[in-house]
Amino acid sequence: MKTTRFFSTLAVLFILTCSVNAQQLYVGANYHPHDDKNIGKIKDDIRLMKAAGFNVVRMGHLAWDSYEPSDGKFDFAWFDKVMDLMNQAGIKVILDIAVRPAPIWLHHKYPSINITDASGNMLYPNHRYMEDVGDPMYQKYALRYAETLVKHYANYPALLAFGIDNESGDGPISYSETARKRFISWLKNKYKTVDRLNDAWAGQRWSRKINDFDEVGFPVSGSIKGAPERMLDFRRFVSDEVNQFLFKLLNVVHTDAPNTLTNTNAWYYSPMKYFDYSKIAYSGKMTREGCGFYPGNSLTTNWGVMNALFGISRIQFESENPFWCTEFTTMTAVPNSIRKSAYATLMYGNQMVCGWTWQSMWGGEEQYLEGMLDWDGIPNRKYDEYKKIATEFKKIEKYFPYKLKAEVGLAFSFPSQIASSAFPEKHDSQLQACFDLFFHRNMDTRVVEISRSPLNYKLLFVPGVAVMDKTTADKIRNFVKNGGTVVMTSNSAIVDTTGQVFKTTRPGMLSDVFGIRLGGYEETESLNEISRKSFTGKKIEFTYKGKAIDTESPRFDIIDPKGAKVLGSLTSLDKDYPIMTSNQYGKGRAIYVGLPANAAVLNPLVDDLINELDIPKGPDVPSDVMARQIDKNHFLYLNISGEPKEIPMKGKSRSILFDKDYSGSFTIAPYEPEFIELK
Repeated sequence: MKTTRFFSTLAVLFILTCSVNAQQLYVGANYHPHDDKNIGKIKDDIRLMKAAGFNVVRMGHLAWDSYEPSDGKFDFAWFDKVMDLMNQAGIKVILDIAVRPAPIWLHHKYPSINITDASGNMLYPNHRYMEDVGDPMYQKYALRYAETLVKHYANYPALLAFGIDNESGDGPISYSETARKRFISWLKNKYKTVDRLNDAWAGQRWSRKINDFDEVGFPVSGSIKGAPERMLDFRRFVSDEVNQFLFKLLNVVHTDAPNTLTNTNAWYYSPMKYFDYSKIAYSGKMTREGCGFYPGNSLTTNWGVMNALFGISRIQFESENPFWCTEFTTMTAVPNSIRKSAYATLMYGNQMVCGWTWQSMWGGEEQYLEGMLDWDGIPNRKYDEYKKIATEFKKIEKYFPYKLKAEVGLAFSFPSQIASSAFPEKHDSQLQACFDLFFHRNMDTRVVEISRSPLNYKLLFVPGVAVMDKTTADKIRNFVKNGGTVVMTSNSAIVDTTGQVFKTTRPGMLSDVFGIRLGGYEETESLNEISRKSFTGKKIEFTYKGKAIDTESPRFDIIDPKGAKVLGSLTSLDKDYPIMTSNQYGKGRAIYVGLPANAAVLNPLVDDLINELDIPKGPDVPSDVMARQIDKNHFLYLNISGEPKEIPMKGKSRSILFDKDYSGSFTIAPYEPEFIELK
């Protein structure tokens, strides 16, 4: 019976993935009809949306008490009319299941839902996301609300997808007594005995031995944080509670609306409550991964776009489903910068540009945030820009969404992000540095969670994966043994799953694969007192294949080659220090870099590996041009610079976007896209 149910679930998920026409691009807005239920205003808004060519809206988020104004009293009549009007206009709806923030009436009924800070103060819910999602009473009422909403709207023709929460990583962690008791239960389930807990938590250190599970407290008190082992387990506990709740919400939709897509604005990497979203991403239950795309207001700079694209990649992981940017920048974005960002996302598998927000806010904490309509309801220049995006996307949508063809994997590790708080460079900063290497080369990559990934890549980066477990180590070992090439950077394989430094030779469980022994580390600024080149601060000279490159790093690893070949060294200090090594293991290679991921150090290595491993390069374009080959005959380009760029091309081609013919090379104007069909 269990086997039958398992395969039935897989079949449903497959149908969900394929049920909506993938060869379509969505453009629209986040809409908040609960701000003003005036049906005349809503009709005027929909008329403007339709005139702009919008085909999607996202509604319902952050609005639980608009549908359940008091305990068990649901009011859907007003919103039914909105859904019907959207359907009549041909506009599809993403309806968020707004389980956060919880209504004030629920906080009043069950104060345990309230957030308690690390000093023990219960906080009034005067801001969004001020609820303890692990609280059983919160979950009971949130799931009741979700089930009621989903059953009511499951068969509405306007419905495109249900949104599963919003920005789940945002909001403070609660340190209440009820949360402490749940943490103890979590620890009992994991460790079974107090002795095992003390071993994992190094209870012998500083006389912190625990004699009974009830003695367990939070490893945070006010501004003081406790031992790293305890912090790591505590953040795992918080992450597990968030994930368990999200899975419950997903199961509500899959049970009560089995033919409906699921989506979320997955800001899991918020600094407030960073959790391990990879469990959701790899489950396949979130049939459309999504995020808010906020690259900043600039047209002329590109770091914001690059950072936001990294956000897409770290949420999408290895899903082959289209991605949805369910929020997209408006505010005071410089004219044409929204359009520039919209085209950039198409190269990363995005299918949706849904502006935040339609109406400039009338009240609340975002009342000065500007949308596509001014406060008096008059469309502004952002409305016109989104209208232009919708018009242009309609011309090219049958060729999208783009399917990534990655042969490079970039390893993500949630426990390593938590553990890396002890280092000058966080794990996700190193991960982004690796992402940036291939962004500039117009090459597809995938962010992967190694323990869950099939690792079907030629090249794998392991950037600052501090926590190393047996499953991950074995998969890296087999990846290299079977012919793969792995590049590991500093701060990797330092601690075991408890968060304690390996007592064995590092990199932990993989020293033989890399053919090295890692000793300690040196701090550059201190060692520069005896620099042969009179360098100061964090400056160092890295030499690769005889070419010297100046860079910076606060630390570097002491590497003792044990069979590995030295590829590069630090050559500016008191002596040469081997810093980049390569070891043949099985059919593949394991390369170690004793510095954090850094473009200056990694670029020459990456160029060599691309050639040696025969990894397909991106389209041949000048610098500051983003480009992807969409299929055999179609190319998408985006000039992200202020200078015209000539695109080398042989033969004849046609611009589908601008309806003109080219013969040979052609020029793209500053900050403009182009979509070409070869003839």
